Amino acid sequence: MKPIQKITTTIMLSLLGTTATFAQQAPAPYGALPTKHQLAWQDMEYYMFIHFGPNTFTDKEWGHGDEDPKIFNPKKLDARQWARTAKAAGMKAIIITAKHHDGFCLWPSKFSTHTVRESAWKDGKGDVLKELSAACKEYGLKFGVYLSPWDRNHPDYGTPKYNDVFASTLNEVLSSYGPVFEQWFDGANGGDKKQPYDWKKFYAAVYKNQPQAVIFSDIGPGARWMGNERGVAGETNWSTLNTTGFGVGAEAPSTDVLNTGNENGEHWIPAEVDVSIRPGWFYSAATDDKVKSVEQLVSIYNTSIGRNGNLLLNVPVNRDGLIHPNDSTRLMEFKRVIDAAFKTDLAKGKKVTASDLRGASKQFSAQNLTDGNANTYWAAKDGVKSASLVIDLGKQTDLNRIVLQEYIALGQRVKSFSVEYWNGKDFEQIDKQTTIGHKRILSFPTIKTSKIRVKILEANACPVLSAIQLYNAPE
Repeated sequence: MKPIQKITTTIMLSLLGTTATFAQQAPAPYGALPTKHQLAWQDMEYYMFIHFGPNTFTDKEWGHGDEDPKIFNPKKLDARQWARTAKAAGMKAIIITAKHHDGFCLWPSKFSTHTVRESAWKDGKGDVLKELSAACKEYGLKFGVYLSPWDRNHPDYGTPKYNDVFASTLNEVLSSYGPVFEQWFDGANGGDKKQPYDWKKFYAAVYKNQPQAVIFSDIGPGARWMGNERGVAGETNWSTLNTTGFGVGAEAPSTDVLNTGNENGEHWIPAEVDVSIRPGWFYSAATDDKVKSVEQLVSIYNTSIGRNGNLLLNVPVNRDGLIHPNDSTRLMEFKRVIDAAFKTDLAKGKKVTASDLRGASKQFSAQNLTDGNANTYWAAKDGVKSASLVIDLGKQTDLNRIVLQEYIALGQRVKSFSVEYWNGKDFEQIDKQTTIGHKRILSFPTIKTSKIRVKILEANACPVLSAIQLYNAPE
């Protein structure tokens, strides 16, 4: 080879190598993105809410703050039973109402005289938060707290002093009981007095003590309310939300907006679905026979976790300080059904063919969709906003569930998709939906097929999916 030809060939090979490398770069992030703490939070999916306090003993949902603290006396309180139940139910954490609207503190706060210290429980020497945080640690659960800024007992509520009092209360709790994965707020501000809440001060107190905590409120900033207490997230559910011009409580966006999020919203604020296993939030003996059925809980699972949300299921503690057997039994029945439905991923390891590939690298291969690893993903080339993916099951297989996941570390992209099955002659549509996000679960009557096709019909940027799973749940 002549010297000039050799140089030219070398340059061309170098350029080709550079082009191939460039074509296989990871997709650029799209839109608002989750933090690492939000990603970890979304992976949790399912955890327990516990409403507990004087309301448990007065049969009220909202106390007035004038209750005698002596009425709080759960003589058999066992936080280890709560944690043991949550763990056995498949839950990943417990969030407790450390202070509800009545102002009663489940710990001996220095900033209140309406606390367990003034109660009859353990002669005023008890601390519910201390016992629960230790129990969560023992059973490998994360620990979270709800503190209502509304306080119907504190004498400073409704005055300029109160915001400092509440910030001090947050500092006290969040510095005393170990790691807190979620700080739960609501915007309740009622009664005879109104308090202009200083949310910036409150959030600063949280992040000062627990920088990893996800802050929940109507509009986050870590996670948002999804607009109802029935357990139903929107069929379209974006993890992004516009917050400019909005606030917590009366200034929140409409419930319809909270239910669906905003496409291309300013901030990553995913939905948390809060719902109670009973008609009310606090325990009442009158609802012992009204615990939600397994069928209701499965429906909630599909409209919360199955629609890009996290499920916060309230299980109230009774007057003895224990989870009632009716609730714990139902939780175990529910778990057995969910475990059976998603026991065997029939797509795992199966061949996947994509209409578009992001280069030849295995890094973005369609096989990543069925490898069982949520940290790998398939991605289309830049500029491609629709694609199809075919899973070859190799033989006729009964199916009635499909689970889809986007690789949300790079943003939420998919606007619409469809699922089809091979009927022996052609692909026939099973369902057509909008968003995917962290997880989308579709249930359908059992079909028998050898191939499933997922079509990304429209995306805001090149689609990036981490998983397609197929199941045959017992009817």
